[in-house]
Amino acid sequence: MFSSAEIGSYRSQGYVFAHGLFTTAEIDRLRKTAKADHELDAHAFGRDDGEGGSVRLSLWNHPVDDIYGMFSRNRRIVDRVEQLLEDEPYHYHSKMIMKQAVTGGAWAWHQDYGYWYENGVLAPNLCSVYIAVDPATHENGCLQVIDASHALGRLTHLQVGEQTGADPERVAVIAERLPTVYCEMQPGDALFFHPNLLHRSDQNHSNQDRWALICCYNARQNSPYKEGRHPAYTPLSRVDSGAILAFDGATTSGRRDSFVSNARDRETQTISGR
Repeated sequence: MFSSAEIGSYRSQGYVFAHGLFTTAEIDRLRKTAKADHELDAHAFGRDDGEGGSVRLSLWNHPVDDIYGMFSRNRRIVDRVEQLLEDEPYHYHSKMIMKQAVTGGAWAWHQDYGYWYENGVLAPNLCSVYIAVDPATHENGCLQVIDASHALGRLTHLQVGEQTGADPERVAVIAERLPTVYCEMQPGDALFFHPNLLHRSDQNHSNQDRWALICCYNARQNSPYKEGRHPAYTPLSRVDSGAILAFDGATTSGRRDSFVSNARDRETQTISGR
């Protein structure tokens, strides 16, 4: 569980690291499964970054009994998210960001709540958890955040290529006043961050992939008031820490129905990218 100091960092800075949250054996299993997963690949789609690059990703709503669910339902994540939300968390959605070596595109500065707001979520009491599948470095386009920018509230978002980014004029001023942090991470590290935290990533010009699993959670009392691209409150069945290595490799049939397609709506244009 997070210490009181770590929770304080999340409140003041808008994010907190959990280095080494998953072991080498656990993250190796996730990486091997994901990069050989034909269904994940078949449901992936790209987003133009407006700079000549593109990022592929695959997104799904409800976790099932597969290796991805063993992560997103894992108590090491969910119990910590519950501390941060101060409410029962449920799975809002997860996604695999597939930023390929050499060709992987950038993501514009944005806030997740900049478009989750449009889905009928009344308050920014959500949390995203970025899990490094590959090393995330300055060279391969690691996540960048603007420290404490969550305290500025929800910003206006505009079209940037095929993405929706925060108002560039306002972001430029914010970046002059608040520090930008490059979140370099090793496989198995995790970053928990607030939905109003400004974040982006550069193109990947290195020879190293930068894949990441991002699990997003909403608070039970913050369930959307209208139907959107992601689910209303749905009880989340948590699994114990040992579930990842104990998982037998089977996949349930419900997984295919949970994928979110490349549909024409505001969030699939931005898709909470990293």
